[in-house]
This record gives sequence, C-alpha cells and structure tokens, in this order.
Amino acid sequence: MRYFFYCLFLFLLFGCAAIPFQSAKINGVSFVASRGVVDSSHVKPLVQINANAAAVMPFGFIRDQNHPEVTHNTKRQWYGETRSGAKQYIEALHQENIRVMVKPQLWISHGDFTGFLKADTETDWELLEVSYSDFILKYAALAEELNVEVFCIGTELEEFIKNRPEYWHQLIKEIRTIYTGKLTYAANWDEFWTTPFWPELDYVGVDAYFPVSDMQTPSIEDCIKGWEKHKEGLKEFSKKLDRQILFTEYGYRSVDYTGKEPWRYDRSMTSVNLDAQNNATKALFDAVWDEDWFAGGYLWKWFINHDEVGGIENNQFTPQNKPVEAIIRSHYERKFN
Repeated sequence: MRYFFYCLFLFLLFGCAAIPFQSAKINGVSFVASRGVVDSSHVKPLVQINANAAAVMPFGFIRDQNHPEVTHNTKRQWYGETRSGAKQYIEALHQENIRVMVKPQLWISHGDFTGFLKADTETDWELLEVSYSDFILKYAALAEELNVEVFCIGTELEEFIKNRPEYWHQLIKEIRTIYTGKLTYAANWDEFWTTPFWPELDYVGVDAYFPVSDMQTPSIEDCIKGWEKHKEGLKEFSKKLDRQILFTEYGYRSVDYTGKEPWRYDRSMTSVNLDAQNNATKALFDAVWDEDWFAGGYLWKWFINHDEVGGIENNQFTPQNKPVEAIIRSHYERKFN
C-alpha cells in the first residue's frame, strides 16, 4: 500500500509537471458602446478570436473646459454609454465567460483631449470633483454588484491628477469602500511615470501608444527593436512598484506610418496599409506579451456589430474583418486561459 501511494505521488508530481503552463494574461478587447442591446451573437466574435476579457466603457460628458461638470446616464446618450446599457453588456459578456473591466470615460465637446482638462477657479475644481466622483462611484457600485473583475478609475486625465492629487487619493479610498475587485487607472503612454497613486492600485494601467517605428510600412523586426527602448523602463517601473503593467488600450491603425505616432486618429491620415497594422501588432505580441511584468491588454477597438465594421478598405484602429484579426486570434489562442 505504501508503494502504491508513493507511485501515485510520483505520477502526480511529474505528470502534472508535464502539463504545459497556461498563461493567465488578459487577452482583451475594448468593447465599444452602441445604440442597442447586445446578445450572444455580438459576443461570439470575441470568443472566436480567443479573447478572454473585454473593457466596457460607459461615458460621461463635459460641455467645455469653462464649465467642467460631468453629466452622465442621460436619455440623450447611446444605450451602451449608460448605466443600464453597461449592466446589460457586462451580463452578456459574463454569460460567455468573458472577464470584464469597467472603464468609465469622459468626452469633452469637440473631442478636446482629456489630458488637458483642468479648472480655472476653486469653484470650478469643486464642481469637477463632485460631479466626477458621482460619475465614477456609481459605476464602481455597478462593478461590485456584477462581480466585475477590474475597475478603471479614469482615463488619460494628466492635468486633473497633477493639479488635484489629494482628491484622487481620497477618491481611491472611497472606491475601495464600494468595490472589492482589482483597480487600475488608464494613463497615457507618456504620463504614467508621474501618476502619484500607483501603490494604491492593483495594476499600472497604460494606454500603450508608444512610438516604435518611423517606417511607412514598419517591419516586425523594426517594431520589436523600437519596443526595446520602452521595455526596460516598463520592467523597472513594474519592479519598483511591485505591480504588473496592464495595457488598458493598445493597437494600431491600418495606415502608413502606424508605428510612428500610434495615438493619432485624425482623418488626415487617409492611406490604407494593412501590412503596417499586421506587423506592428505582431511585434507588440512578440516583444512584450510573454514578459513577467506584463499583465495583458485590451485591444482598441472592437465594435459590437462585427459583420458591419472594419474590412480591408478601413484605415481605422479596429482589427475586425482585416488580416490582423487572424494574427490576434492565433496569439490569443496561444495565450488563452
């Protein structure tokens, strides 16, 4: 009998050791809000590319910098941008075993960059803070109600954070009393070094539009080389904070020079370059996805009506119905958990 248990022990030890390790990386997409409800037909394309996570993005709106009050959950918004829409999206994603990050975002009229958002007077600062807290805490409560895996406390708000750091420290404390899951913040690729509250969060969130190549059609090798100048700093920053880096957004447009300024979305870039998108995406996967300091990321961006978007004549970020979709499917399958 002793011999039997000894053999059983050896089998479990070496048999289990022979099973390949499955990555727990977040293989995600940014699931864009729409006018209507979603059902399994809208979620199945995520399953088909082997995604295991999605960011749900309700919106708050600011009329202009001179009146920095956040309004949200109004009848004028698209369904997916509201609380009820976000709830329905989360439930539909969870039904297909897709993990969720709730990532409430701000839109300033005329598309002004949120990183420049700041107030001119103390009264306006207080208006911004009170209304932003109301916005973010309502979605933190929703995330807790639905057992959401990750909650993002803000996106690309550099001046707001730089000018009002104490507000943000207090906001995180308030969120922690409501929400018990993992917290992050989506810092722009060039601001995350100075964000003051990373030790209070679970992931260092980065919208990862790092420049990696000046080539019109960047090669995979050139983009991997371009990543080298960013990787060491990300690794050291992760080690210093004892936090993994999470790409809260990543992706490339299917345009010429896509690796030069990957954050650009203006329509002056009219070319279509599918090879550029393919190579830059493949290089990102090859350069960072296997790193221990890296938690995974959410591809920018994925629309719910899969058959109606993207395509080989589209030069925007979405990978849908483009050759890059097969690259993502293959990589996410390899890293699927």
